[in-house]
Amino acid sequence: MEQQPQTYRFTWQGIDIEATYTPRKWTVIAHLEILSVNPERAALPITATGYRSHFHECGTIEARGGDVIAQVTAWLDEEAASPEWQAHLARAKQGELFG
Repeated sequence: MEQQPQTYRFTWQGIDIEATYTPRKWTVIAHLEILSVNPERAALPITATGYRSHFHECGTIEARGGDVIAQVTAWLDEEAASPEWQAHLARAKQGELFG
């Protein structure tokens, strides 16, 4: 049985984010949607477009304590340490002349 989506709003490093979590979609899978809302569609370490749709096994979030915001934040923090994200931050800080 499909469960209703749960929507959460939080701020990560100055970006307002909306996370919508559906614990059971189509009776077989869980779904997490992440969207940067302010600034609108701002890049995140997990998506250059500001939107990410992520399907995963039912019960995954619940098995880790059930706190959607904490788990999305941990995901963002982990990916923010990547060389690609660090390069993105450096470019954004410096500004791109030909981008």
